[in-house]
Amino acid sequence: MISRKTTLPAISSREMRALEANAEYFGISLLQLMENAGRNVAAEIASRFESGRTVVIFCGLGGNGGDGFVAARHLLSLGFKVTVVLAGRAKDIVHEAAQKNFCILTFLTDVPVLEAEDSSAIRKLEADVVIDALLGTGTKGQLKPPIRQLVEQMNSMSGFKVAVDVPTGIDSDTGEGLGVAVKADVTVTFHASKTGLANAKKYVGELVVRDIGLPRQLETYAGPGDVMLVTRKRELNAHKGDFGRLLSIGGNEVYSGAPTLVSLAALRTGVDIVYLAAPEKTARAISSMSPDLITLKLDGSHLKPNNIEILKPYIEAVDAVALGPGLGLHPDTKGFVKTCIDAVEAASKPLLLDADGLKAFAEFKRPFKVPAVLTPHSGEFAVLTGQKLPENLEERVPLVQKTAAELNAVILVKAKVDLICAKKRFKLNFTGNPGMTVGGTGDVLSGVISALLAQKVDAFEATVAGAFANGAAGDFVASEIGYHMVASDLLDWIPLVLDNPMSHLKVRK
Repeated sequence: MISRKTTLPAISSREMRALEANAEYFGISLLQLMENAGRNVAAEIASRFESGRTVVIFCGLGGNGGDGFVAARHLLSLGFKVTVVLAGRAKDIVHEAAQKNFCILTFLTDVPVLEAEDSSAIRKLEADVVIDALLGTGTKGQLKPPIRQLVEQMNSMSGFKVAVDVPTGIDSDTGEGLGVAVKADVTVTFHASKTGLANAKKYVGELVVRDIGLPRQLETYAGPGDVMLVTRKRELNAHKGDFGRLLSIGGNEVYSGAPTLVSLAALRTGVDIVYLAAPEKTARAISSMSPDLITLKLDGSHLKPNNIEILKPYIEAVDAVALGPGLGLHPDTKGFVKTCIDAVEAASKPLLLDADGLKAFAEFKRPFKVPAVLTPHSGEFAVLTGQKLPENLEERVPLVQKTAAELNAVILVKAKVDLICAKKRFKLNFTGNPGMTVGGTGDVLSGVISALLAQKVDAFEATVAGAFANGAAGDFVASEIGYHMVASDLLDWIPLVLDNPMSHLKVRK
């Protein structure tokens, strides 16, 4: 049974973590969210039981335990008799918001805190209400001592059992049991149901979904959490190619900088290998710019359809393809774009299409057969669709989503506020500044996104994260030298944003 039914769809643990990080970025602290969560748990209990009843709260050392600490304080103020059982030592609480709320409890002598560092320290307890605030969303693997023993103790108690966010021992994403799990009478979860709870009804009991102050609108804003979703830890035993190979195709006799920026940005994003394919003279010029680039020197002064024969083995070997920057619009090159897209689709590789590649594609546009990302500015979008984008952002969203659905692609419209659309999803990105109107910053953006595609990141998530990271890098440059930037200035800041996206708070206006 679901009580106080929410209209929001169920959310995964990774999506919830990203949303919480974005909330903090936009000014809603984890401390506020924890306060709202714990207060809601206390309110739920107060709606079912009279004051004066006994309550035992089993708390972990992380955020879920912090929710329990807050609930303990509110229940005490409502007249309940509260005991807290801590799954470990108080000095091991490392979650900042949880630690702050635990400190408050240390001054409340009416709330005894029992530390259960190991299973031998677990005392036999009884209470009218038993609250499970041990482990929250994202728990994986079999439960270990003393958590396992504390779960068993809760299940043996006769009191009414309330789980905070998710019953401990249940995988919140799948509903799978992790050896042993709390059998709750009520589960109070926050913001939206979790994807696995529908598969664990005998443990969840009645499901109550409570708001904790995360506006629905916030789900449509790009933020540091979106970057956290797509970044991977580089293990010590990693090998060349584990973080992807990219083929960047672009350039002509005039434009050599655009494909170079794409490739260098991709390397800064963490892709292991970039092959840069360009007309021969252009490729040789690019080779002299950086020893980090592997250039494929194609016959002619511009790309033409027969160049694809040389590129097919590379298309097969890489994990993604970026096509378009600096191509030019020679009739032969337009033919090459069509031939190349066909080859990329035949190899089932993700594709990023930008700049002149978009303009060439506009002449034969059709739905893509592989994950595809298009990155037009408003003028290129008009060329692509034959429609001028409205100035009003709310009016833009349905039009761009409609185009994304028709082309089976993710579309990023670059503007003061970037708009990222898939068929049924959209996000707005607010990073970036007027200094980024300088030529080449869009090529850096293409490099970041295509590198994430090469790392097998979902196309929509890669585009959202890439938009935030590119704009944030530009903001860091502006904070150092003002608006007198060039596109290559962004390259050195990309790793910082990817490794610590919350650092952008330092320069955010």
